[in-house]
Amino acid sequence: MFPLRDDQPLHSVSISTFAIIALNVLVFFYQLQMDDYSLNAFISHWGLTATVRSFHVANIFTSMFIHGGWMHIIGNMMFLWCFGRSLEDAMGSGKFLIFYLLCGVAAAFAQSFLTWGSRAPMVGASGAIAGVMGAYLLEFPRARIQTLVVVIVFITRVEIPAILILGYWFVVQLFSGAGSFGYSHLSQGGTAYFAHIGGFLAGMVLVKTMGTQTRYYRQRDIYW
Repeated sequence: MFPLRDDQPLHSVSISTFAIIALNVLVFFYQLQMDDYSLNAFISHWGLTATVRSFHVANIFTSMFIHGGWMHIIGNMMFLWCFGRSLEDAMGSGKFLIFYLLCGVAAAFAQSFLTWGSRAPMVGASGAIAGVMGAYLLEFPRARIQTLVVVIVFITRVEIPAILILGYWFVVQLFSGAGSFGYSHLSQGGTAYFAHIGGFLAGMVLVKTMGTQTRYYRQRDIYW
């Protein structure tokens, strides 16, 4: 399932969401110019590695803008586009950008703490985007999400309530994360489930701590 857009009206331009997507895309196209050796060196240098010798605070931020392939970046940017714009509209662009980065930091620490010793660099925006999704679930539980559904060779679009699609996604991350404890993290890469879980929970806490705009709440009450 790929979320396309929500049904919430927007009252401002999604400056931060557009900027984050643009920066991710620019970095990805920069990666495409590299040969395999240079790309591996780039990811090793700027990705986040959970070992004593390789863990650097700056890499928490740089790793958020590096992706491992076309499906990785397309999937992440689709989720950010779908859920980020309405949340940015609610929080304001400046606050949303800070919120996004803080969610990415929380996700990085959650993944690093629970997979400490892994030599596989962590890259991708999914931890920060998980925070956006957690916040969206609290702020827009009644929203409906236009979703692209692929069943074998059939492709269709359906509207799914936000609480269902986000709740299902989070439960999958929980079970997948629990199952991954059975594998060695010393050299194995893969999906950063704990970053997703940590980011999602951080987003729920941060959106309530940082709050949304009074103007937005008045508009939402009228819309509902």
